[in-house]
Amino acid sequence: MKSKRLTLSIATALVVASPLAHADGIVAKQLAGAPSEFASMQPANPADAAIHSKSALLPVTMNSEKSGGLAGEVRLPVESDSVRFLLFSGDQLGWNASLRSPGGRSEKAARSLASDNRLMEFGTGSASVPTEYYALEGVEAGEWSLKLSAAAGASPHGFVLLEGQSEVQLVSYQTHTKQLVGERIGFVASLYDDSQTGAAKVARATSATLRVTRPNGESQELPMFDDGMHADGAADDGIFGGDFLADKAGQYLAQVTVRGRNAADRPLVRSAEHPLPILEPSLQLAGTKAAASVVEGERLMLNVPVAAEKAGRHYRGYAEVWGSDAQGNAVPVAWVGGMVTPSAGKVGFGLDTRWVALADARAPFELRNLRLEDPDSFVTLASAQRLPMSVPALPVSKAKPGEIVVDEAMTMGPRPASLVRGEKGTGKRLLLVHGYCSGGVWPASQFSTASTFLDVNQNRSHDQFARLIQSFGATWNSFGVVAHSQGGAASLHLYTYYWSGLDNATGARLIQSVGTPYQGTNLAGILATLGSWFGVGCSTNNDLTYSGASAWLAGIPSSARAKVNYYTTSFKTTNWYTNDYCQFATDLVLSDPEDGTTEQAKGQLSGAVNRGHVTGQCHTSGMRDPAQYLNASRNATMNSNAAR
Repeated sequence: MKSKRLTLSIATALVVASPLAHADGIVAKQLAGAPSEFASMQPANPADAAIHSKSALLPVTMNSEKSGGLAGEVRLPVESDSVRFLLFSGDQLGWNASLRSPGGRSEKAARSLASDNRLMEFGTGSASVPTEYYALEGVEAGEWSLKLSAAAGASPHGFVLLEGQSEVQLVSYQTHTKQLVGERIGFVASLYDDSQTGAAKVARATSATLRVTRPNGESQELPMFDDGMHADGAADDGIFGGDFLADKAGQYLAQVTVRGRNAADRPLVRSAEHPLPILEPSLQLAGTKAAASVVEGERLMLNVPVAAEKAGRHYRGYAEVWGSDAQGNAVPVAWVGGMVTPSAGKVGFGLDTRWVALADARAPFELRNLRLEDPDSFVTLASAQRLPMSVPALPVSKAKPGEIVVDEAMTMGPRPASLVRGEKGTGKRLLLVHGYCSGGVWPASQFSTASTFLDVNQNRSHDQFARLIQSFGATWNSFGVVAHSQGGAASLHLYTYYWSGLDNATGARLIQSVGTPYQGTNLAGILATLGSWFGVGCSTNNDLTYSGASAWLAGIPSSARAKVNYYTTSFKTTNWYTNDYCQFATDLVLSDPEDGTTEQAKGQLSGAVNRGHVTGQCHTSGMRDPAQYLNASRNATMNSNAAR
């Protein structure tokens, strides 16, 4: 396997010394919006970001034999007359496999795909893990035994990824999102059977476990319960619950594994892999009241008292502003948000007083549903349901509510002087942006007035990625973006939270993306689990998980989403039984249709412009169909319509 040594790009160096609010660096927008958006800006229900799994990732540990070699065994429930599985044993791939049927018959596992016994990679691009793919047809259903052996010196640890019938799936999700040290982190899991809706016999879960891998690499397997006492509903209803204590900060992996029986009473197993960043509660509210102050012209700064353990860090914030009407009844004014940095014991949200006039509101005022989040994981660090706020006497607005037109200053705050045309950066450009753990993908010759952004084989949060794009694009007065995969989410994040050349660009389409998993991908959890053992890929990216993407989207307003034009693709189906995949390996864990990384359903961005779905194109090179970013016709369309 090729080396995964990572290098920093030129773009990385450009951002290191740029403070968040420096006049010549990255400046955060002061976001605000109408009360009609309150509901869409609330944190998502964890159940809405559930993992739906048709497969099981089973850990393997082999023990030393007297002969000097290694040996181990794994139970493999086979639900039909065929079975497919992947064997992960590290870079050397030195394990031998054999199977014993429920009836006791022993047979060699047939390494699938071709007579030359070639191997494959699981994942996408540089974020891949070597694996061996096995498939057997015409076999007996039931509980099989996979026997594994290896020579002395081989890795004793690995995984088997077993595909199950897609009709029966595991649904697994967190009970809450308080991912802070000292909290008990809970999960709920159950099986559902799409093929048996309304039937007398359905799939049922009989046992469940929670395997927790802590930041130091130690793993612990805990039972889950169907007793009605672990957030699992009623006792014996087939829903299991369990939790663990997050006693240290760092990156955790929680794997939920459920065993059960399908409608035909055959054994099955499913698992879901949940990467979990656990944070120290390093930011707290330091008072019981907010205080607004007039800062310039028609703007207020809504100051919230905080105590931050680390200076200079920024956070994503959100709050609803409420006032009172002439009768003293509460009236919604606007929501405020954006990236905020503590200073002098407070963080500040900017608000144009025209929002107050538009709502015809007056004192008393208060903030509601206030939350301050880590900008790389969107875990809430401090919050308040209601916080009274003092507001100075406001000048009487000359404009009547019906005459106020919501403009840029009201929704994003004042533009920094450095962004005024001609002051900083020259010319216009189209930026070609790659995705997670990539070395660059776009054929530059198919685009005009374009430059390629490169941050080679790196793992960045959406916020870190966005700030790198901003720094790279600062060379030009204005720019638009054509992005692949995570690059689309990072570009949207940039436009939402920071002033950049995107705000000076003119043209039909500001941000265009292909294959972006706006709602996350199931690969993120599995690659995180495999990478934690084998040290390959680009490490865990929490923003690309279903739950991480859901938390991120909860702060992206509709006005920003409307600036995105996106495309999705999937495999070309010529024979549904043998050709419904972009990559054999990832097909075991993704729901069709998908492009080998991004499922079509999870590539949707509500509020944006869906430019369509095409078949016969996969996420990246090395998959069955051509890479989606090499489509010359679509590239020409994006080039001609791109803002610059």
